[in-house]
Amino acid sequence: MNILEAPSEKLLAGIRKLLAEKNIATEAEIAERIRITDEASPARGAAMVARAWTDPEYKALMLRDGTLAAEAMGVPMRGLPPLGVLENTAEVHHLVVCTLCSCYPRAVLGYPPFWFKSAAYRARAVRDPRAMLVEFGTTIPDDMTLEVVDSTADYRWMVLPRRPAGTEGWSAEQLAALVHEGDMIGITVPRVK
Repeated sequence: MNILEAPSEKLLAGIRKLLAEKNIATEAEIAERIRITDEASPARGAAMVARAWTDPEYKALMLRDGTLAAEAMGVPMRGLPPLGVLENTAEVHHLVVCTLCSCYPRAVLGYPPFWFKSAAYRARAVRDPRAMLVEFGTTIPDDMTLEVVDSTADYRWMVLPRRPAGTEGWSAEQLAALVHEGDMIGITVPRVK
């Protein structure tokens, strides 16, 4: 069977045609949204983090309204759930989880890692987050507050990690290269190698 003849492809084609007929979304708009989604990657979030580390005004915007901060970096956010940004400090470490499925800030981080969607991650992040973090190489001191935050279909979260010591004077590009996907959901922390 040709893939274009598969029932799911016929259904998708029918839905697209109906959306166009009802003036809800044109084929071009659908194609554009698919392109935007496919271009999303953790590099977008890393650029946001690096800018927040070097630009106090941008950091304030990011913590106040993650959606506007993403748009200020050229990330299209129209039609997406609001983006909240949680700042890790010397006193508080945030860990993002979606307890129901895989709600993830895809516009700024791309597709979620396979383990983020797993039932084991979702359960352990709530039940025993400190032990789970150790398995990812992240140890949170006992005197530091660990806040587990639920990303939902209505509101997505990302973490603004702490800037590593010894990076004073680094360019935004150098800083962004330190930031990995796990750092922006709190599973890991940026490290200077």
